Amino acid sequence: MRIAILGNSGSGKSTLARRIAARYGVEPLDLDGFAWEPGKIAVPRDPAAALNDVETFCTHHPEWVIEGCYANLIAATLKASPLLLFLEPGVEVCLSHCRNRPWEPHKYASKADQDEKLAFLLDWVRDYYVREGDLSLDAHQTLFKNYGGPKQMVREPVGPSFIEALAAHRTEPS
Repeated sequence: MRIAILGNSGSGKSTLARRIAARYGVEPLDLDGFAWEPGKIAVPRDPAAALNDVETFCTHHPEWVIEGCYANLIAATLKASPLLLFLEPGVEVCLSHCRNRPWEPHKYASKADQDEKLAFLLDWVRDYYVREGDLSLDAHQTLFKNYGGPKQMVREPVGPSFIEALAAHRTEPS
């Protein structure tokens, strides 16, 4: 099973990836860990190093679920012909998810630190629909449209039946 999940901040990528990983015992990867310098907020890593790390991860793990908002890093996973899930529930759902997000200790020293950045995050989520570049709706739509492998647009919240149906994308090891 190989699944790549793409979408805006707050679209549900991390939650879905955790649920898939737990259900099927596959290796999860949050691309934030490759895209940003460890221990620093909003300091990007060298893009070539990040791409190399994604490719190495894909090569060394026979099954995985990878999620992120980085079109270039998701594109690197497509060489392995994963199921590509593009989450696009709309801006209001994304904003609501961000407002209700639990503390992310792997990103922030405290819940208070995370809450201080909420206004920035909400602006970032809104800007997804008009910004340009790798982290934009346009880049995500283009990647999704051009991918010739298995793919699915997801606009509604997913439940257990959606996750169970993903079993069809699991193959026996060769």
